[in-house]
Amino acid sequence: MSANTISLLDAIKQRSSLHALTSDVSITDARVQEIVREAILHAPTPFNCQSGRTVILLKDDHKKFWDIAHDAAKASVPPAVFEKAFEPRVKMFRAAYGTILFYESQDALDKIGSKVPMVKAAMPQWSEHATGMLQYAVWTMLCAEGLGVNLQHYSPMVDAPAAKQWNIPADWTLKAQMVFGQRTGGRLQEKTFQPVEDRIKVYGA
Repeated sequence: MSANTISLLDAIKQRSSLHALTSDVSITDARVQEIVREAILHAPTPFNCQSGRTVILLKDDHKKFWDIAHDAAKASVPPAVFEKAFEPRVKMFRAAYGTILFYESQDALDKIGSKVPMVKAAMPQWSEHATGMLQYAVWTMLCAEGLGVNLQHYSPMVDAPAAKQWNIPADWTLKAQMVFGQRTGGRLQEKTFQPVEDRIKVYGA
């Protein structure tokens, strides 16, 4: 399915966390790069500081990242927890096609804090908002391409070895890891919702 054939609302509705993925994808590497490039250009950031950073890991580099996560988790958690909770999940993520690492540049945030001291204390929170919007934009566009996607948070255990492996600048802070690949099975699982009327207040309409 092409992103050009469905509406934004349909893409938002299709977005879901899918974990059982394979590497047998039809999307091109160039298209993945285009999606990330457009998202990072147009996703909002505080004071337009453009703090979002990404590292796209495909094929063997994707597998290498999850090998790093495997070794880091094995060294960090009790053996019983690793064998039951971490090892099967890492193996599942490794079977996908790619991983996008999302970072925030501390240098970009600090520049705004220096120029506008009154917002310096708020920049860390606004940075979290910015990376969340960037992640959501990429996630939605990948889903619009028919891919399965899930978002993981293996920091801080993977931060240092990943930085060494892929020469990550020192001011980049790792926020999340987005795994994507070909989804398995048939129809997407139907979502369930709490009553939306209890979650929205409207005044003045």
